[in-house]
Order: sequence, then C-alpha cells, then structure tokens
Amino acid sequence: MPINSFLYPAPSTPSFAYEVANSLRLDEPSNSGLTKTPSGAGNRRTFTLSTWVKRSKITNETGDVQTMFESRESNNDNCALTFQTDDTLSIKLKVSGTNKSLITNRVFRDVSAWYHIVCAVDTTQSTDSNRVKIYVNGVQETSFGTEDYPSQDAQTSFNNSVGHGIGKRSDTTSQNFDGYLTEVVMIDGSALAPTSFGEFDSDTPNVWKPIDISGLTFGTNGFYLDFEDSSALGNDVSGNNNDYSVSNLSAVDQSTDTCTNNFATLNSLFATQDSGVISKGNTIYTASANAWGGSGSTIGLSQGKWYFEAQINDNAGGHFFGVIDETANVNNNPHQRTGSTFYYSGSGGQMYKDGSGSGSYGTFGASDIAGVALNLDDDEITIYKNGSAIVTDFALSTTKNTLFVWVMGYNSGSDLVKVNFGGTPPFSISSGNSDANGYGNFEYSVPSGYYSINTKNLAEYG
Repeated sequence: MPINSFLYPAPSTPSFAYEVANSLRLDEPSNSGLTKTPSGAGNRRTFTLSTWVKRSKITNETGDVQTMFESRESNNDNCALTFQTDDTLSIKLKVSGTNKSLITNRVFRDVSAWYHIVCAVDTTQSTDSNRVKIYVNGVQETSFGTEDYPSQDAQTSFNNSVGHGIGKRSDTTSQNFDGYLTEVVMIDGSALAPTSFGEFDSDTPNVWKPIDISGLTFGTNGFYLDFEDSSALGNDVSGNNNDYSVSNLSAVDQSTDTCTNNFATLNSLFATQDSGVISKGNTIYTASANAWGGSGSTIGLSQGKWYFEAQINDNAGGHFFGVIDETANVNNNPHQRTGSTFYYSGSGGQMYKDGSGSGSYGTFGASDIAGVALNLDDDEITIYKNGSAIVTDFALSTTKNTLFVWVMGYNSGSDLVKVNFGGTPPFSISSGNSDANGYGNFEYSVPSGYYSINTKNLAEYG
C-alpha cells in the first residue's frame, strides 16, 4: 500500500480481470450521501461491510469523523465504520448504551490511493477477538489503540429496521465522508473474509485488487452498490432491490475514478500553506482572501503526452495553471519558481517559465475552459481556450524531473479553478470526449496522441 500521497510513474500496473466502472463522489460540506431504513430486521449479530475508498480530505481538514457506514437506534445505540479525527480506522458497535470499539493504531492519510476495507462481525463467536475483524487491502488489522469487543450474541443496530447511512450519518449533517466510494457491499448473515471481495495480483503480489462479487449471497438486508446508473446512484444490484435514497447527489457525482483505474485529482496534502479550500472530490481550488494559494496533482509525470482541462470562474485576482517540478518551493508564489511553467489567465494572459513572464495570449473569463496539452517527450506545453489553441508548443522549464499539474489563484476567497482530469468533471460537460484509449470525460476533443492522467495510461505511456 502506498505510504505517501503521490503516485509517481511506474514501469507496470497489475492486470485487472475484473474492471470497476464507476465510483461515487462524496463532498463533506455538501452533506452528500445515501440513506435507508430497512422495512424489517435482518441478522443483527452476523454481517460483513465492504467498500473501496479513496479519501479526498484527511480529518484535520474536515475537523470531524468521516463516516463510511452507519446505523442508529432511536436511543442512540449506533454502529459506525469511520475514519477518526486522527485518521485511524474505527468500527464502533454501541449496544445497550455501551460503546464497543476497535480503533487501529495505523493511520490512513493517503489521498492518492484506493483502500479496500472489510469489517466482518459475528458476535456469536465464543472468542472475543473473532467477533469483529477489520481488513485493509486483504490484510487483517491486529494493532489497535482501542480493542473492546462486544459481548457474545450482542445484537447491533446494523440490519435492524432503523436509519442506515453510507457516506454520512443517517440523523445529522455532521461526520460526512469526503472522497470516493465504490463496490459498496453489506452481507446480511455471514462474516466473510476479504478474499470474497478481492485477491492479490499474481504478477504484483503486494497489490490487492477487486474481483467479481455478483455471485455472493447477500442476505435479507444485504446490498451491492456499483454506482453504474447515474440516474439512480443508490441502486442495489444484488438482486434484493435494497435501494438507498440519495442525499445532495446528482448524476455529476458518478465518477470513473475507481480502484481499477485511479485518476489524478488535486492533492489536499500538496498545497500552499494558506487557508485555501479544495472541494468536490479534490477537483476545485478556492483561494483564501487576499492570499496566493494553490494545489498540485496526486500523480506525477516524467514522460509521455497528457491532457487536462481547467475552468476559470473569474479573473478578479488572476489564475495560473500549468506544471511545477517536484523540487520547486510551492509556498507563496510558485509561478515565480525555477522548475515551473504556467499560463496566467489574468490581464494579458502571459506564459511564465522559471519565474519570468512573456507574451500576451489573452484572458479567460468566467466559465471559459482551458485545455492543457503536456508534451513531456519534447518538453512543450500547448494551451487551448474553449477548444482553440492560443499557445502552441511553448517550451517547458529547463528544470524537469517529475512534474505535477498545479493550479493557483488569488484574492477574496472567490477565485475558483475547476480541474478536470477526466475521471470526475467538476463542471458540466455538454459534449463528452475521451482519449484514444476511451478514458476520461472532457468538454473538448483530446489532441491526437495525448491521454488523460490515470494509472492505466501512466503504465502504458508514463
């Protein structure tokens, strides 16, 4: 499992016999998520929770617990699988007013990676440590800061006919998850091992990958959410029709950023030290008042030809978009640094290279979309405005190690740069264009020979 929050070019990627097509983007400030109250009780002693998850914000940014699964009795006997405020992973089973919890010592702070989390519960077991098990990427967690198991045969609120939440609590607007979920499953009546949901890659044995789970027995209240129907994101495809209701979600929250093809996003841990905000699955950057701020991408690039889009909200204080070398100082004004190449979308529309601006290529107004074509084989960048090239084959910085996409803005907290890497467009797409491999969703045509920034393309061209 990655230990940092960047993906660098790699010589190979595991092959996926089973491809996951879609995920669900959840935005913590929007109180988005899924809820349901089952019509009757299932097995409240034995069940399994499974989900693949890609975090967008760690909890020192949201300031609160982040919920993946939750259920709640009227007396507040609640159960929840969450990331805690220190980014540990927790399963809480509150029964008869008493909290029983497992909380890992390990923290989970990688916003570039997909994690697979399985929690298997069987309170009928005579040995307490067999009653609740947590697995991450196929490996059981055994080191806990808190290790308090429920009593034998304890009945939880999971699978009872009470409010259940996915990505949020069922009873409040707080403790929402921020990021992406896919392959969300609850098995009613069985405590399953992670091998029911995934396997280690035969050629890359430290890589855990999903398998087809459609043949599992899901049980009375069990469900399988694959998010492939953008008009019904809570659709249960297990055969049980245990559909969930959507809260503050729409078709634009369906994403092709998944655990089998991981797209670049902005990186909340790779940003200037101001109070700017990254939102909507790490695709939008908002500068803080009267300060420069910006963020880089989760995926670094060293060769190949790559494409992304950026939509400008306004030019009150100016916006920059481009690339920055991994060694550059990103604080204050990164466009002034050696190792950077940026387009300035404000007055004049200059190109900046290694801190010096030149040319006058025109400005971007509200809702204009910039297309950025990075040719790292010839060290050039081309900028498009609403589909037409305005800067052609501009030479990149003379310092070029691994490059990261970087966007930034200034002034009054209103400056937005929305970055579309193709996996989860943060603005409305009226046309729909993919690269030659069929990846990505862009407003304008991807230039011939250029590709969206994701792990499948990275393995082939990066």
